[in-house]
Amino acid sequence: MNRKGKKKEEINRNLKDFEGHSLIPERDIEAPPILKITGLGIDFGGLTAVDDFNMALGRTEIAGLIGPNGAGKTTIFNLLTKVYQPTRGKFLLDGKDTSGMNTVKINRAGIARTFQNIRLFDKLTVEENVKVGLHNDINYSFFSGIFRTPAYRDGEKEAHERALDLLDIFNMADLANAPAGSLPYGAQRRLEIIRALATDPKVLLLDEPAAGMNPSETSELMETIRDIRDQFEIAILLIEHDMNLVMGICEAIAVLNYGKIIAKGTPAEIQSNPVVIEAYLGKQKGGAEDGQ
Repeated sequence: MNRKGKKKEEINRNLKDFEGHSLIPERDIEAPPILKITGLGIDFGGLTAVDDFNMALGRTEIAGLIGPNGAGKTTIFNLLTKVYQPTRGKFLLDGKDTSGMNTVKINRAGIARTFQNIRLFDKLTVEENVKVGLHNDINYSFFSGIFRTPAYRDGEKEAHERALDLLDIFNMADLANAPAGSLPYGAQRRLEIIRALATDPKVLLLDEPAAGMNPSETSELMETIRDIRDQFEIAILLIEHDMNLVMGICEAIAVLNYGKIIAKGTPAEIQSNPVVIEAYLGKQKGGAEDGQ
């Protein structure tokens, strides 16, 4: 088989990996998905919280996971970060089966997240919060830290420089010595994202990143998310209730209701999908309401 034929075969194989996903960014077609989720589900006692969740995520894709409150969105993030172990199903990260991994191992493998409620160390400085995220790259030992050996000093210098570089990308280097708890709300959100990026992820999970933001901050956040994808060349999966943000930034969207995917597609397809509209607004009954 010639090179052109092999390339076509590889693309077809990668397309199969994305089967069931409504949109593949053109730039990602020639590579296998960074995240492939198959039949993922979890039960709590007799309650099924998530069932038969399937998704493939392109290597530099920005995708959205939306649905009514209680649909199971954060539970999926908890499954992907191994806060919960699935009752059934599995997912591959960069082609590697994550079965049996715990939260620490999945983070080292390449999945990082933020939380719906900001979880910063308020009394630590901005720089110190970022350094917490650099734990995967710390090379000195516990004893090196106690005795302040050259290895420790070199490691601290490297962490300091790396933290400032990350802060500088988001125009926050001048706040490095400020207590994290003193930052405005929008800046705290950015700091949490920076801390997640410090772990050098392949997939970044953002849980309601625009929660509590005003329209101006949300618009700035949209640009920040695009910049992260472009500069770090990573995939981003976000949960969000702000539909302006979701429709304005996501290349593909999955809609969850009662723990199951009810629709997948582009923003335009999702906006016009009657099943999605019903899940959010409820089924309208006959009469005057139908004409409204």
